[in-house]
Amino acid sequence: MAQRVTDLESFTPRISDAVVDDLRSRLRATRWVDAPDGLGWDAGTDVTYLRDLVAYWADGFDFSAHQAQLSALPSRRATIDGTRVHLLHALATPRPGDAPPLPLLLAHGWPDSAWRYRKVVPLLTDPGAPAASDGAGRRTFDLVVPDMPGFGFSDIPTGPALDNRTVAALWAELMTALGYDRFLVAGGDMGSHVARFLALDFPDRVLAVHRTDAGLPLFAGDPASLTPQERDWLEESARWRTAEGGYAAVQATKPQSLAVGLTDSPAGLAAWVVEKLRSWSDCDGDLESVYTRDEVLALLTEHWAVGTFGAGLRAYRANAAIPREQLARRVEVPSGFSVFTGDVVRPPRAWLDRVANTVYATEPPRGGHFAPFEQPERYAQELRSFVDQL
Repeated sequence: MAQRVTDLESFTPRISDAVVDDLRSRLRATRWVDAPDGLGWDAGTDVTYLRDLVAYWADGFDFSAHQAQLSALPSRRATIDGTRVHLLHALATPRPGDAPPLPLLLAHGWPDSAWRYRKVVPLLTDPGAPAASDGAGRRTFDLVVPDMPGFGFSDIPTGPALDNRTVAALWAELMTALGYDRFLVAGGDMGSHVARFLALDFPDRVLAVHRTDAGLPLFAGDPASLTPQERDWLEESARWRTAEGGYAAVQATKPQSLAVGLTDSPAGLAAWVVEKLRSWSDCDGDLESVYTRDEVLALLTEHWAVGTFGAGLRAYRANAAIPREQLARRVEVPSGFSVFTGDVVRPPRAWLDRVANTVYATEPPRGGHFAPFEQPERYAQELRSFVDQL
């Protein structure tokens, strides 16, 4: 059934004083787990680090400054089939002689939200921004950056959790409501799959698709048909699943059990998210070499205040039910990949050509799984270079 946008309105995300007071009380009353000497980050989040972060969250983080930052965002809200969706809608400011701006939808992943792209909004809308003067032209974009239902400041879905293909259909309807018949789409993590399904299911509307990963590999053919690099990629991905994929197995099977604890304990929520930010970012084990504490706590505060984190976990279960044949479809829309060197797993070019009509592929030297936040100027350059090459 086609999705329908029934409202499109101005919106300012707000976190009440009562929510902040309750959060601080819970943080101060954290019941801490034991931590054997020398364990560090080997078994998950380093409890010594987390204690310090939680203390700062309770008594050092400036909630008023964070609210001011939220109020300054170019936020809107749309109601799509009864679910209110928060989005950033930032229009470009091209100068005389510049190419007309192109509409670009940016699709986030887990465990984040539109937070992932906040740093690149001014870089992609302003032709005078540093990332626009690198030789890749002064191309600007009209940006649409929605929070998926159950993430950020969007509502929990009114029914079951939504899978990536369903979210892609929502975003196609959203772009129609905003007046964009044809558009570009970019994404990473879950957003990479949302972008992929937009290109697969709406190829007449998607001009091109840019992704920072190709997801974990799915291959049911003859291994002899793979290149040596592709076989190595499959083996590397299998090792990563064994060593690091436990979170996904839980979220894809029993997310509600986990959601109870993470919805009740802000320290538990922080432990679950911070470990992924550290593990998946290009930070050499030092989280704060890439993110300030305030940036990390902005994300955590928003997860906590809205109370939708459980719905984000359930999205993994919904995605696990997507039919295999849908996951094996090849994208024929012109595709670009910027696979940042510090990301968790990096597919070879042969695999990118196998799964998509790949016309652009690079491996930027710095940046990880959250590249738009870790390396915003380089990410903006990559998008511009991809579009200029089309």
